[in-house]
Amino acid sequence: MNDRISFEGQVVIVTGAGNGLGRSYAQELGRRGASVVVNDLGGDARGKGASRIADEVVELVRSAGGQAVASYDSVATRAGGEAIVKIALDTFGRVDALINNAGILRDALFENLRDEDIDAVLNTHLKGAFHVSQSAYRAMQASGYGRILFTSSASGMFGFPTQANYGAAKAGLVGLMNVVAIEGERHGILANALLPRGTSRLDHAAGGGFDVSALIPTGAELVADAFDPSFVTPLALYLVSRKCQSTHGIYSAFAGRFAKCFVGLGRGWWKEGTPASVEEVANHWAQVEDRSRYTEPLSVFDGVQIGN
Repeated sequence: MNDRISFEGQVVIVTGAGNGLGRSYAQELGRRGASVVVNDLGGDARGKGASRIADEVVELVRSAGGQAVASYDSVATRAGGEAIVKIALDTFGRVDALINNAGILRDALFENLRDEDIDAVLNTHLKGAFHVSQSAYRAMQASGYGRILFTSSASGMFGFPTQANYGAAKAGLVGLMNVVAIEGERHGILANALLPRGTSRLDHAAGGGFDVSALIPTGAELVADAFDPSFVTPLALYLVSRKCQSTHGIYSAFAGRFAKCFVGLGRGWWKEGTPASVEEVANHWAQVEDRSRYTEPLSVFDGVQIGN
């Protein structure tokens, strides 16, 4: 049996911790001795309204054995993001890990998306991660240690109908993670992205005029209990633990299965010396599309290498 992974003496910020995945993360962190900043604006799944739901989770963390403090600030503003980190520093004196989990949904078919729905989702998911992570990153940089987890989504990596705004924001989080991982490593800051699938209040807000039943493979059986947040929590906590030494990775947690997801670059086709014509590209399209040989670039420099 491996040694138990402990968060004793560590301070972890969890945004969107009032419900679903964030609530599960916070509670398990408490069981493992962490001091947790439970952040949640307390709005509905569309990002409207406010409540003190974070207080309830604070009590759950404390009853599980950890310490906790509530934050009701919105990640969607620069001031809110900075305030969340300030609560951690003022209360516990440090920040060891951050789980960017806060999110909302404003689903609609692509042609029907309104600016307000695009902006609200991008501000919460993508800009929200910038707002909180930058302040947390500076604190981690000063201490020489940190773990940052960005909650992306299969909707961003693979696509899902009615979620163009959500998918764009979630794909953007992978791009953000890529850069934070590269820049942070020399400061002892590791960053990864998580593609979770767990039931939450967002499920009740999903859907925007598209019948997704046709996308489900014939014969597929999905057990509802397998989507409980507790099936995702082990991977999320491992990725922000001291035990984890992986960085710059994208990981999927789906109904009890944990797997690495990655972006590959095929060998492709190239013409040396002179630019190719449109016709030459068309004639070599099978080679451009070929995935039998590929690399996994870890920076833009890896992506431009040409070889045999």
